[in-house]
Amino acid sequence: MEKQGENSSRLVLVLYPFQGHINPMLQLGTIFHAKGYSITIIHPEFNSPDPSNHPLFTFISIPDKLLESNVSLSPADFMNLVSALNRNCEAPFKKCLTQILDHKHPHERISGVIYDGLMYFAQTVADALGLPGVCMRPTAAAMLLFSVIPQTEQESVFETQIPELQPLELKQMFKSMSTNPTEAMTEVRAAALNATKRSSGMISNTMEFLEHAALSMIREYSPAPVFTIGPFHKLAPSSSSSLLQEDAHCISWLDKQALKSVIYVSFGSMASLSKQDIVEIAWGLASSEQPFLWVIRPGLVHGSQGTELLPDGFQETVGERGFIVKWAPQQEVLAHEAVGGFWTHCGWNSTLESVSEGVPMLCSPCFGDQFLNMKYICYVWKIGLRLETELERGKIQGAIKTLMVNIQGEEIRNKAAEFKRKTQVCVTQGGSSWSSLDEFTKQILSV
Repeated sequence: MEKQGENSSRLVLVLYPFQGHINPMLQLGTIFHAKGYSITIIHPEFNSPDPSNHPLFTFISIPDKLLESNVSLSPADFMNLVSALNRNCEAPFKKCLTQILDHKHPHERISGVIYDGLMYFAQTVADALGLPGVCMRPTAAAMLLFSVIPQTEQESVFETQIPELQPLELKQMFKSMSTNPTEAMTEVRAAALNATKRSSGMISNTMEFLEHAALSMIREYSPAPVFTIGPFHKLAPSSSSSLLQEDAHCISWLDKQALKSVIYVSFGSMASLSKQDIVEIAWGLASSEQPFLWVIRPGLVHGSQGTELLPDGFQETVGERGFIVKWAPQQEVLAHEAVGGFWTHCGWNSTLESVSEGVPMLCSPCFGDQFLNMKYICYVWKIGLRLETELERGKIQGAIKTLMVNIQGEEIRNKAAEFKRKTQVCVTQGGSSWSSLDEFTKQILSV
């Protein structure tokens, strides 16, 4: 826990308790701590982060009653989970925040509450206690369009969207979200839209050059200012916040590989594959003849460690050309000079980490916003290739070759390298992300 000083300012950050949301919020906390703010992290008991990774932050858990709510933690039950968390956490959060206000240092002020957009109850509590509430969205900014444009207008707006956004197929997304909506989905969308309207500002983990068209449309509809302060991990290199144990031995293996020769394969912390998928991936990697680093986490195949499903003869065929780990230090892996491609599920954190290091992507989205991210990668930015939904070893082999070495993939590789250079400009002094961070502290936190 950090020491309190005189005339200090504190920010209260509210976590949504899953890996892809925990990391960016803790990175954001690191960014603001470097700016001189004290940081309090309030989080549900489920999937609590390890405080020892951030000894300068204060961590407080609040009851979430998820076990009593009988909600599934699978992506298929996502809306019910979000609804339950917001319903169960509002009262304990208000009690916790009231205690912080009552017992704060005499010379300390609470500058605001920054909450994950899925924890929208925090805006209601911030309003009740007279504090600025700021919504942080760890997804592509384009997903904000569904939160700032009224539902009654979304279909017509997406029908006439500007050309740069057409490959995202927002109208089709709207229709799929609007077909037979569940009660939880309707409730969550309405509550999130309402909270966004009342927020003092929105922080987006993106860059202006990546999503200029979407950001222009968001700013047209949003009453709150939008600040692009991404990629968070580049403005706040920090200790790991991974819920899984990282295996750093793969870095020594990467050190022995040729420049840009390795395909890194990881489908994130939530994706699920079949036993046959593992077999097809294995033989696709083997026949590509490229060195590979493959993350097979426990549970990637339901009820399995994963590695026992590797086909007979696979290990002997690939020998030292392949390295398999249960989890990898991904930022370090993608920054390694030996890595020349990333086969990814297209989660937004993974997407930004790959963009930042100029690594072209092979895309296998699994659910949710990953499909929108894939469309950005393959059809708007053109820094990756899409693999068809059904994994087949021959297609995998061909796609890896195209992405990594063949002349057909040269434009993709060059474009990815260009995006790395643009990212470096964004996060250095005078760049758009650097300037947006300064503007946020002046506009919102100095009030």
